[in-house]
Amino acid sequence: MLVSMTDNAGRVGVVLMAYGTPRSPEEIEPYYTDIRRGRPPTPEALADLVARYDAIGGISPLAKLTEDQRDGLQAALDEIEPDTYHVTLGLKHADPKVEVASAELVAAGFSKLIGLVLAPHYSSYSIGQYLDRTRQGVVDAEATTPVAGVESWAVESAFVDFIAADLGERLATMRASTEHPVRVLFTAHSLPQRIIDAGDPYPDELRSTAEAVAAQLGLAEGDDWTIAWQSAGRTPEPWIGPDILEVIDELGDGGQHGGVIVSAVGFVADHLEVLFDLDIEASQRAEQVGLAFDRTACVNDEPSIMAALARRVADLA
Repeated sequence: MLVSMTDNAGRVGVVLMAYGTPRSPEEIEPYYTDIRRGRPPTPEALADLVARYDAIGGISPLAKLTEDQRDGLQAALDEIEPDTYHVTLGLKHADPKVEVASAELVAAGFSKLIGLVLAPHYSSYSIGQYLDRTRQGVVDAEATTPVAGVESWAVESAFVDFIAADLGERLATMRASTEHPVRVLFTAHSLPQRIIDAGDPYPDELRSTAEAVAAQLGLAEGDDWTIAWQSAGRTPEPWIGPDILEVIDELGDGGQHGGVIVSAVGFVADHLEVLFDLDIEASQRAEQVGLAFDRTACVNDEPSIMAALARRVADLA
């Protein structure tokens, strides 16, 4: 049990949710199997994933970064109202799973649960599912504890300010090194096209972040910035695009651009989709087509953003 059952009446349990990651090379195969809904990967697919982890040092730093985000959120909530909130992690593809974390908070006697996902952009496929799993944990515990959730923080001012400040510095540096235009690519994880066709707001959520950051820096869409998608799943069905590698190829064609800066605003921690898909794969593609490459920093446990998220949690309490 996370906390004793004797002192939590009137307190709020916060389920801070994230995708999860293997914590050691030995966990890569069971992690991949969980992603595949219990179907073990082929030896070739597993070898490819292991090679990607090897390329970034053997394993992702995401587990530690997610724990740091939990601790940062807890500290920020304690600043708002001490001894009122208890933050625990709930993960989609690693332990502790979301439903288990939710059920444990219920069993510990918390009066209310609030779900917060470490992703700024609402999609029924991501944030919607996480919040549903939080509620399922209450059902599994045979309880009626109320659950509230932060559904989107796409235009949270602290988040936009953080991205804009970092992007502005990188833009100035790259522009000073080339006489050609520099293009900013705002990215997030691609989703299957069928989800968007069903009316999911995910692309609009990403656009709202991009427009807010661009407005602070005076950037014009089409001339200075573009939206691209990355890290699409390896499935037969179509995923939303354009893919970032295709956009980089187009920008490099003809030598009209000097460089690209990727602002992966759909990701809030350094992990495989950033450290490999961008820092290695996209960077190499940019070099191949003659473009300078850079990317903005991830949020990780940035205190100003943890404080802003804490205020959103407190508003729901």
